[in-house]
Parts: sequence; structure tokens; C-alpha cells
Amino acid sequence: MADAPEVIYPLDGKRVWVAGHRGMVGSALVRRLERENPAEILKVTRQQVDLRDPAAVRGWMEKARPEAVFVPAAKVGGILANDTYPADFLYENLMIAANVIHAAHETGVEKLLFLGSSCIYPKFADQPIIEDSLLTGPLEPTNEWYAIAKIAGIKLCQAYRRQHGRDFISAMPTNLYGPGDNYHPENSHVIPALIRKADNARREGAASMEIWGTGTPRREFLHADDCADALVHLMKVYTGHDHVNVGSGTDVTIEELARTVMEVVGFDGALTKDETKPDGTPRKLMSADRLRALGWTPGIGLREGLADAYRWYLDHRAEAA
Repeated sequence: MADAPEVIYPLDGKRVWVAGHRGMVGSALVRRLERENPAEILKVTRQQVDLRDPAAVRGWMEKARPEAVFVPAAKVGGILANDTYPADFLYENLMIAANVIHAAHETGVEKLLFLGSSCIYPKFADQPIIEDSLLTGPLEPTNEWYAIAKIAGIKLCQAYRRQHGRDFISAMPTNLYGPGDNYHPENSHVIPALIRKADNARREGAASMEIWGTGTPRREFLHADDCADALVHLMKVYTGHDHVNVGSGTDVTIEELARTVMEVVGFDGALTKDETKPDGTPRKLMSADRLRALGWTPGIGLREGLADAYRWYLDHRAEAA
């Protein structure tokens, strides 16, 4: 077994700001950070500080004086939203990244971790996707606006490190799920969409549940609590120019995923496929080698994680719908 990595930036006693603390990743980070004994976990709502407003961000950070900053905050949405509002997705995410990173520099933040997305990688990147695949090919057109803003955030962290010596790092998570996920019927991602569909089928006593396509595409998933644990780990042990993939390192077919969701939900009907619908990219798996070399591995298996997500959905079905 490899030696545990050296902790170069302990969070004990630090004032830590989670920008975007109400989101799925942000709330998971708050839960995880409570175990690090920080002096304070700083939280601010968008009603209190608009992260798109540089003066508001700078003013709040001058008063709050965070020492460490996590930046999961972002404007997010599905393919339809990205395609319908490209200017909003590009502008708002650019402003969030630029304002928080620049203000962190100006107010002397000791360390910052910017959170990107696996959509930063080229549409046809070799599998599994290594970090060096960035900017080696065209993006997926349906979410390129969001991806370009996230790439800009990575490059801002690298630029402030290079020009000003700031310890700003970036992490790129895979497909995430868990408590606080988006269950909107039109723009949720695959796991919450399947949970919602299977739960509806169970409650209605349906004979079957349908998925789009052949069910053969492979996708990688990571529970939000595992993601938060990995981000805290990176904040403590990693410093460097290059971004780091955050993923499980394994993938499953959509059919395997759907059948596991059905088992977790308790729906024992048939699974059918509408093969007239598109499959999308055959495979999307990120390399986890860099993160594993830094001493982190996931702790939540897919079935266990899906059961946790379903429990949350049952408790919050009214507002999640």
C-alpha cells in the first residue's frame, strides 16, 4: 500500500468559504468540511451576494476574509437549457469564475479550488479521458458554452498561479448524483431521471419502464459525498498547475444503471427500450490515475449511493418534482 500523502494545507482552524453552498456539491462539501474542524465555514446566498457582480464579491470577501475557498458555484442546466440560453450560460459562469478567483487574489486567499466539469473535454477524446486531453479537439456542441466558461476558470487558476504565485487549483468531476440533485422532469440528468421514472412506475403499478436508446452506452458516476471528500483531500494534499479529474474510475451501461435503479426503488416490472431514440456518446469515462496517485479512492458503491439518493428523493419528492 502506498504511503499516505503529506498534508500540505491543513484545514483545521481555517476560515473556509464554500461558494455555492446550497447546490448538491456545495452542500456535500459543507457536510464534509465539518469533520475538518475549521474555524468557520462561510456561506452566503445569491440574495446576499451576486457572484456575477465583481464589486459585491470583492466587498464581501474583504469583510469575511476567507483563507480557503471552494468554488462549486455555477449556473447549470440540461442540454435544452444550454441550447436555449447560450449567452446566459457563458456570461454567468465566466463572471462567477472571474470574480471569485480575482477577488481571492486581491484579498489574499491562501488556497482556492475551482470546480469544473467533465464536459470541458473534447467530444471524441480517447477513453479513459486523461487530463492532458483538454483543448485537443472540438467540444460537444450542446454544452460548449458552459464548457468554455469552465475552461476559462481552469486557465484563470493557472494564470494567477503563474503570474502571482497563488495556490489556486482545479478539479474536474465526473457525472455526480446524490442528495440535493435536480429532479426536474425536463432537465434532470440520467440518475435522477431514472429514479423519478422508476418511482412513478412503482407507485402507479405499471407493467414496464422505458429508457431511450439501446442501453449500451457506458457512463461513469460518483456520489456527491465522495466528490466532496475528494475535493477536501485535494485541497489538503495537492498543489500544482494541472487540473485533476475526480471520478470513480469505473463505468456501467445505461441498461445496467436502469436495472439497478429499478431494484433499489422496488419496481419489479419490465425494462423496455425505445431504440428509435439516440444513444449519445458510446462511452465517457475519465482517467482516475492522477487522483489515485494522490492517495484517494471512492468509498460509496453505486448501489449504496443510489439507495441514498432514493431516500433523499422520497423525503423531498414534493419540492424535487
